[in-house]
Amino acid sequence: MQVAQDATFRWPLPWWRSGPVALRWLLGLVASLPLAWAALAIAYGPLPLPGRGWLALAFAAFAGWALWGARSRWPMGVVVLLFAALLAAWSQVRPRHDRQWRPEVAVTPRIAIDGDRVLVSGYRNFDYRGREDFDERWEERELRLSEVQGVDFFVSYWEPDGAIAHTFLSFDVAGADPLAISIEIRPERGGDERDIVRVRSNHRGEEVFLYRTTASADTARALFRVYASRINALADVPEFYNVLSNNCTVNIVRYANQVGRLGRWDTRHLLNGWSDRYLYDAGLVDTSMPFAELRRRSLVNPAARAADQDPAFARAIREGRPVPAAGTGAGPEAGGGR
Repeated sequence: MQVAQDATFRWPLPWWRSGPVALRWLLGLVASLPLAWAALAIAYGPLPLPGRGWLALAFAAFAGWALWGARSRWPMGVVVLLFAALLAAWSQVRPRHDRQWRPEVAVTPRIAIDGDRVLVSGYRNFDYRGREDFDERWEERELRLSEVQGVDFFVSYWEPDGAIAHTFLSFDVAGADPLAISIEIRPERGGDERDIVRVRSNHRGEEVFLYRTTASADTARALFRVYASRINALADVPEFYNVLSNNCTVNIVRYANQVGRLGRWDTRHLLNGWSDRYLYDAGLVDTSMPFAELRRRSLVNPAARAADQDPAFARAIREGRPVPAAGTGAGPEAGGGR
């Protein structure tokens, strides 16, 4: 006895009976990306969902079956409706300050500029004994805007020489410790380098590089004003961090544009583990030596470990770092992103 098979079953995407195989594969792979995002959003997103892990697993299993295995079209219709409901709920989520933040990002900084006088509140100066072992210390710091003399660029790697890293700036202050400002998943924060640099180099095991830039004093002060304005704006109205459009390096470039940076968008703004190469190509750091030599001499981890408890930590990690020759560039506007 012969049993006739259903001639309408075609894999992949058996619910789409008329499409060619190559097109069905392409559609299936493309459609899998937003569905994978949806499962991750259910599991880890800010929506208050009970049993989110199980819900995410159930959604992923049902959506995978509906897309790749179901013969009827109604399961995909259900998936589309669930995805639309998730997007609608996601669109209602707003960034807030009143969440249960980790202690090291619990205080939102502000920078008040009155003429030449600068007052930084929410200035973080924690004393770390380990990655999760620290004494909280939030301070106020006063300085003069006229004392801001330059800008240093830091790159901190979670994986050695990875394509993705964390970047931040530190403003040189005449006769005083630099002021580091780090754009992170919590709003921009200002703090002492013994906190922001040391926690990475000495306790998180990250590779940290410090590059002295060609930014002039005037450019540094203008950039500091931009940072102050953004920090205060975020203290008033929080924003979501976005890995593509609102991340650490993209924001540095955006702020530099406001003080005269010239140059095109560069892929190294997103692949920011290579952002130091971008600065080198743009002439914004010391180019008197090959880049490999500059990079080798810009690693601060040995000096940071040696100066772990030294009050002169900021000065110690700058000793031996290459300094661009005077007159090699005026600041962000000198680079062209070549």
